[in-house]
Amino acid sequence: MQTIQNSKLEVSIRSIGAEICSIRSVASGKEFMWNGDPSIWGSFAPVLFPIIGSLKEGIFLFKEKEYSVPKHGFIRNNKNLRLNKVSEQCVEYSLKYDEVSLLCYPFKFEFLIRFSLSGNSILVEHEVCNHDADESMYFSLGGHPAFKCPINESEAYEDYYLEFEKNETVNKWEVLSSGLIGNDSTRLLEKSNIIPLKTNLFDHDALIIKTHQSRKVSLRSKLSKESVIVHYSDFPYLGIWAKPGGKFVCIEPWLGISDAWDTDQNFETKEGIIKLGAHSKYNASYTIVIEE
Repeated sequence: MQTIQNSKLEVSIRSIGAEICSIRSVASGKEFMWNGDPSIWGSFAPVLFPIIGSLKEGIFLFKEKEYSVPKHGFIRNNKNLRLNKVSEQCVEYSLKYDEVSLLCYPFKFEFLIRFSLSGNSILVEHEVCNHDADESMYFSLGGHPAFKCPINESEAYEDYYLEFEKNETVNKWEVLSSGLIGNDSTRLLEKSNIIPLKTNLFDHDALIIKTHQSRKVSLRSKLSKESVIVHYSDFPYLGIWAKPGGKFVCIEPWLGISDAWDTDQNFETKEGIIKLGAHSKYNASYTIVIEE
């Protein structure tokens, strides 16, 4: 565990998987992250790389060969991340390809994630490096932070809502029992920016948003002033999810998406996939802001 702190926040990052597991107010002592109760959902804020969600039949195809990585990729729960640097308000981890990783993911990658604290904000920066001298690499990238809801014990889940930056008219996409994305979508917002939270909201899995204008979503209460705001200008896709019965909600900025049910499994043409040229770097970040 690594902890960074300033006069506003104390943030703890779990070294296994480089997961934020606590965001605590210095002034009030209030916790803003889910507690990772393993009887409900034993994660806090998984880091998603090099895929998001599920692969059809658990595999992808690249140059006529089959490869397999676990759901959400192999940063999550990984014990082999290297701790690069630690300061009072910044911590950075990395993972680099090796002979074992090339068997399941055939790219000479290096992945870095950095957590920086400034005032009441946590900046989460990702850098993906392609160390191959000749070949492009392909990947997806995303965050999966689970925020405590209700924040205050005297409140109920239904007292909270998600507020988008802009009024939206958007659909949510069907998630099949396999974790793949179906063909059907239904209206989620109609010229509105508010999603009321309800305990049955995620009975059919996550709310998957492919196209929208907002790049900021806030978790707010009708009864109290505390809020969590996620800014994600680098991420075009958004997932919103909670495990039924869990006192949390995940606001998930994504570069990429689960496989469609009818995919041909070709990794180069996977929906939302990022292509990174030889000897190139890709950077994307999102910010968590705590307001009290």
